[in-house]
Amino acid sequence: MKLLYISISGNTRSFVKRLAIYAEDAHKSNQSLPLFELKEISENSQFEVEDEKFVTFVPTYLEGGNGVDNGDTEILTEVMREYLDYEDNYKNCLGVIGSGNKNFNYQYCLTAKQYSETFNFPLLADFELRGNSADLERIYNVLKKLAVN
Repeated sequence: MKLLYISISGNTRSFVKRLAIYAEDAHKSNQSLPLFELKEISENSQFEVEDEKFVTFVPTYLEGGNGVDNGDTEILTEVMREYLDYEDNYKNCLGVIGSGNKNFNYQYCLTAKQYSETFNFPLLADFELRGNSADLERIYNVLKKLAVN
């Protein structure tokens, strides 16, 4: 299964790489369990048509404010939105997993929530900052169910 992600501070990159290792370890003991192909989207990425199913990981970077009546404008990660829009790539997206900082209250994972609404795919899960071992296991199990279906 392909995992597309964007990482500004390195937190999302760290998480998806650890998730791929977690999947490799699980796959060693059970060959039917999925492996993940990682694809980082950045300002320098060449846009391609995604013709296979994938999951998107996106952190939240917004202009200041409370996320309700102001401060709900995505910044820094717009290239992922553009990539999903490109040639209707979003149609092969099984869902989005968001990351953020819970200190920002309503803004926590707001970008992922906005993607879910804009592109009409589910918000599958969330994790804070770089995530922890419980997040790895929980999100792996979500992805494993998607890979089986």
